[in-house]
Amino acid sequence: MENNYSNAQRAEVLTQALPYIKRYNGKIVVIKYGGNAMINETLKQQVMEDIVLLWLIGVKVVLVHGGGPEITDIMNKLGKKAEFVDGLRVTDKETVDIVQMVLAGKVNKTLVNLLEKQGGRAIGISGMDGRLIEAQMKDERLGYVGRITKIHIKPVFDLLDNGYIPVISTVGCDRDGNAYNINGDTAAAYVAGALEAERLIMMTDIAGILRDKDDPSTLIPAITVGEAKGLYEEGVISGGMIPKVDCCIEAIERGVKKVTIMDGRVPHSILMELLTDEGAGTEVVADPVQEGAGA
Repeated sequence: MENNYSNAQRAEVLTQALPYIKRYNGKIVVIKYGGNAMINETLKQQVMEDIVLLWLIGVKVVLVHGGGPEITDIMNKLGKKAEFVDGLRVTDKETVDIVQMVLAGKVNKTLVNLLEKQGGRAIGISGMDGRLIEAQMKDERLGYVGRITKIHIKPVFDLLDNGYIPVISTVGCDRDGNAYNINGDTAAAYVAGALEAERLIMMTDIAGILRDKDDPSTLIPAITVGEAKGLYEEGVISGGMIPKVDCCIEAIERGVKKVTIMDGRVPHSILMELLTDEGAGTEVVADPVQEGAGA
């Protein structure tokens, strides 16, 4: 694609980004990169470029990733049918081995490699490393699907302090060493909360919260936790959006300053969200503190 920007225009763009660069320099930003947003290889490359750019300007980026489509693909190749209950993958002993192999192996190391190719310094870990994500069985019907019981966040801080981009696959374990498949959005919310991150960005395959789910022009750019709970009651937040917004609220309640749900298929959506006035997707923030509350 031909580049028609003059040097003066490029300089102007960089100048306009300066206040945002100052705001996020040295701050922790957690990016949840979802399975369905990872399918297009060109877009995946752009997301990694954006992450490295943020890292180079001093943002402490933590990448938490899923990989549902890749897990299903490998299961199909092995002749194993994927089953879901309430949107969660039924995970027997054989399936949790596949999950561990795909997430902690193939997907994790592919993302680390892409970040390194773009000039970043990245290290991949799973939730089992350093017992980062401790879990127990969520529901016997689901098998080895984990409910997070504790986050041991020190390994992530150690990587950030040493100048690395931590890339975290969402496989957890219990004290007996059993592996668990952990929902990626939930893991990102807990990790971001433990890091007291400035931002959590949830990259998905939807634009954000829509007042009318069939009309992208009805995107709600910003809501508070209280307003989000009201949208549940109105039925605006329904179906697959409910667990995503639940995770946004979980992250805010755990101390994250702001959470954004955005369409990871839009080129450079992370940079638009962090380094421009325009933003992208729907941002969720805490309810404003009432004057005199608790007096």
